[in-house]
Amino acid sequence: MTPALPHVQITYCTMCQWLLRAGWMAQELLSTFGTELGAVTLVPTTGGVFRITVDDEVVWDRKTDGGFPDAAELKRRVRDRIDPDRDLGHADRTTSPGADA
Repeated sequence: MTPALPHVQITYCTMCQWLLRAGWMAQELLSTFGTELGAVTLVPTTGGVFRITVDDEVVWDRKTDGGFPDAAELKRRVRDRIDPDRDLGHADRTTSPGADA
């Protein structure tokens, strides 16, 4: 029996109108990780919540992490939970091209 694939859940505030942001982040994750994810679920709520979990483990919370992640940061945090050895290419670079490392 193969193990279950990771489940990403994006909980977003409907009153804050963060559906498009949540949908865009879901699309970014699905484009990057494809069949390595079992599901990406959008969960509407209220109260200013924007939280992303992988298998019920919080990888980003707007209130504790301060705002919203950019796509590269979110991909790194999800990768670190599902496949830490995976190279994300440009998303793993911390310096700009041509900068001294």
